[in-house]
Amino acid sequence: MEGPLTATVAILMVTIAFGGAVPAVLNSQEELSKAQDYLSQFFSEVGVTDGTETYRSGLDSFDDTLRLMQEFFGLEVTGELDSNTKEVMSRPRCGFTDLDKYKYGHFDGQPKWDKNVITYRITEYTPDLSQSYVDAAIGKALDVYSAVIPLDFKKIDSGTADIMIKFKGHNHGDFAPFDGEGGVLAHAFSPGEGRGGDTHFDDDERWTLTSSGVNLFLVAAHEFGHALGLSHSKVKTALMYPTYQYTDTEGYVLPDDDKQGVQALYGVRSSPQPNPKPEPEPEPEPTSKPVPDRCSSNLVFDAATSINSYLYFFKDNYLWKRSSNWDGVTRRKINSIWPGINKVDAAYEYKRGNVVVLFEGNRYWKVRRNTVLPGFPKPLTDLGLTADVTKVDAAVHVTFLGRTLLFVNNKYWSYSERRRRMDRRNPKLIRTELPGIGYRVDAAFENRGYLYFSYGPRQTQYDYVRRRAIRTLKNNDWMDCD
Repeated sequence: MEGPLTATVAILMVTIAFGGAVPAVLNSQEELSKAQDYLSQFFSEVGVTDGTETYRSGLDSFDDTLRLMQEFFGLEVTGELDSNTKEVMSRPRCGFTDLDKYKYGHFDGQPKWDKNVITYRITEYTPDLSQSYVDAAIGKALDVYSAVIPLDFKKIDSGTADIMIKFKGHNHGDFAPFDGEGGVLAHAFSPGEGRGGDTHFDDDERWTLTSSGVNLFLVAAHEFGHALGLSHSKVKTALMYPTYQYTDTEGYVLPDDDKQGVQALYGVRSSPQPNPKPEPEPEPEPTSKPVPDRCSSNLVFDAATSINSYLYFFKDNYLWKRSSNWDGVTRRKINSIWPGINKVDAAYEYKRGNVVVLFEGNRYWKVRRNTVLPGFPKPLTDLGLTADVTKVDAAVHVTFLGRTLLFVNNKYWSYSERRRRMDRRNPKLIRTELPGIGYRVDAAFENRGYLYFSYGPRQTQYDYVRRRAIRTLKNNDWMDCD
């Protein structure tokens, strides 16, 4: 970490040694693991203070730590991982720990800025909003503090500012990586030199200035509280409450609990705030392509594939991930998993080689987990496709054949994974070789012994051995929609 260690990051990744009795409520191993990770991240041993004494958890059992979390959020203190507790753990939130025994709290040692003008700079913007909207939202978030304490904030466009701001996903250079969409939304460092005050937003979220998505102004105002020296509050109406909750931002003023906390550090503003910044327009239109609606009756997939025990469905710059055993659907940006790949035209899993093959335009990649294998991307001609093929529409590996079918317009190629070359008699007409699925294929995947071929918003469940269609589905039947 750069600079003195007085600059505390508002997320601490340490491990609690969990012990004690097994919870009486029946939970899966995955649920228990997620709960342990949550408690380790947000209720680990860290000091906070109300100005007179520093408190530390000192807890080393799952039950005791869980009770502390339940008490903090005003839940029934059972020491069991019940449904209410799991619901709170699933909420989007700030990345700072929650160990604060009072209404408002400060970092251990009460670090604060020792100057009256604090500079800030935005080095990387989100594509979800125009830069002017981001600038306005950030300025407004800082103004809620300038209105009540004798600090002013000045935006600079070059050099190193006191508060450096950026939008970035996953690993972003501060040893506190983000976790993708949902979960941790942002985090900030406490006042100090070096990284002190720096504020980072997870670029995998969908940032807005409305009640949809994640409201940038509200999250920024919360994180700037950390950048000024505030820790989390147990008051549910406070800005510094740890979980995200939307509230009307029109004419927003700092709630009393947060106001008392920040004034305890900096005092009360006696003079009017100079040159208030104009508020951003209330309903901005995103400048990037809108997030596709997975429940649309006209949903058309770009690609689909199985990966381990999950099904992945691709559309534009996004993918939806669904367990084949059914535990819901999650959405991610494609490049948040595989950097450098922004859109997928076709995809298939080759389990024997433990790889997934992704196609975009006239190139393809082989990936293993989140890593692109060396030497990729490669041109489609490397697979044996002719030079006039500029895009693969769909692909699926048929396990019992050891063949991958590559669909282009109204034809398909058969590729031998073992021999790493195309079969003879390529290409073949879809309508004659695969009767019952139509003339074209947008996306294809294998699931539980059947093949699924999509074209437009509809798809066909197909028995490849008998070469006949079983039934017709809608693409959004996989999307957990009513």
